[in-house]
Amino acid sequence: MDKQTFLNRFLFHHQQVSDKKSLNADNKRLKKAAVLVPLVKRRQGLNIIFTERALHLRHHPGQVSFPGGKYEQSDGSLQHTALRETEEEIGILQNQINVFGSLPQLPTVSGFVVSPYLGFVNSNHSTLIDPQEVKSVFEVPLEYLLNRDNFHKQHLLANKKRHYTYCIAYQNRMIWGATAQMIINLQKHLAG
Repeated sequence: MDKQTFLNRFLFHHQQVSDKKSLNADNKRLKKAAVLVPLVKRRQGLNIIFTERALHLRHHPGQVSFPGGKYEQSDGSLQHTALRETEEEIGILQNQINVFGSLPQLPTVSGFVVSPYLGFVNSNHSTLIDPQEVKSVFEVPLEYLLNRDNFHKQHLLANKKRHYTYCIAYQNRMIWGATAQMIINLQKHLAG
């Protein structure tokens, strides 16, 4: 899918869907966080950039995720959190990102409510990984991620409760949990 087709579909359905960003009482106690869903134009179409988290991290070590992190008072907005964290984690400068939309907030079993922002990244960007936070950076074609046949449901035990999560394998990596749920939410949004 090319950039303009994606943007047209996303914005068309954005106008059709009511904004459901209000949080229920349980979610208001969760810590706020934000991520960037970074899309980059490549010769074959759009790709999404992912990070593989450093192995020594306390939360979600080694998991595939979008760049982002916990909201700080100095951020001023959750969108700024996503952009700041992207620059800190993988070195993509904020002026190389054009944020054009967001997905619904997602509560996680680790005690966060995550706000995902979508942004186009300049295709000439360079990455500079912070090894304290990120092990590696890689891209996955958007078309692959939008194919529902590539996703599978898995059950897991977290906080002594049974949950299910979506999973998608790409090359030698597994995308699952909140990151996979955000991709599912993007699929649903584009489908209207």
